[in-house]
Amino acid sequence: MASPAQWLAGARPRTLPAAVAPVIAGTGVAAYAGSVVWWKAAACLVVALALQVAVNYANDYSDGIRGTDDERVGPLRLTGSRLAAPGAVKRAAFLAFGVAGVAGLLLAATTAWWLLAIGALCVLAGWFYTGGSRPYGYAGLGEVMVFVFFGLVAVVGTTYVQTQTWEWAALYAAVGVGSPTTALLVANNLRDIPTDRVAGKITLAVRLGDARTRALYALLMLAAAVAVVAVASVTTWWALTGLAFGVVALRGVRLVSSGATGPALIPALQLTGQATLAWAVLVAVPLFVR
Repeated sequence: MASPAQWLAGARPRTLPAAVAPVIAGTGVAAYAGSVVWWKAAACLVVALALQVAVNYANDYSDGIRGTDDERVGPLRLTGSRLAAPGAVKRAAFLAFGVAGVAGLLLAATTAWWLLAIGALCVLAGWFYTGGSRPYGYAGLGEVMVFVFFGLVAVVGTTYVQTQTWEWAALYAAVGVGSPTTALLVANNLRDIPTDRVAGKITLAVRLGDARTRALYALLMLAAAVAVVAVASVTTWWALTGLAFGVVALRGVRLVSSGATGPALIPALQLTGQATLAWAVLVAVPLFVR
């Protein structure tokens, strides 16, 4: 039976900055538009964190029962390591999905009921990343979905439920957050190329190969820097302080570009998460104080 500490490790807390960042960025844009609704921002944060934890447990369960995690070089997996029964991990995933659903229902009831459809798509995307008979994560589509749901949907959605208006800054911020969040998955899949190839998990990294995957990581970080300029161009030029995220991002780029493999790439995940959170905070603060 897994200990509480092992359950916490199984939730992969190092990935949580990717859930917090879009809420910070989206709320920053709402603040610039003069329409911050703090309780809605808090509800968005609950949705984002719960979905991230749910996806982590769902991946743990689905990869574990397929045997994909039998040979791991990354963080702890509960199912693959036999520390927890598959059914227990599955229940943990659905419990987290349920928490996200309750918070999402509250937002939909006070904003627009069509948001329920978006929420349902988020849950389906989270489960079928590695779940079901034809998981899209095994077909090289994981990075696309991460960009869409943890970038575009999360940031634009956070802004919309507070302003109920379309804001171009939210779209640009979504690209800025979505790019390093996608890079987080790219770094993870780069590390797992050897074991994923053997397990038949054909991720985008497996398709691209080692060298081009490393180049994609750097390109995504560059896209995040360009997005800072785009946000500043439609809000305040003080948002250019967001470019300071590059201090952390460049450390991740150097590590990934160094040719590091296996466990040596694990620090890149932490650096990428920190860069994502730094992007959101450094861009959002000027939007709050404009």
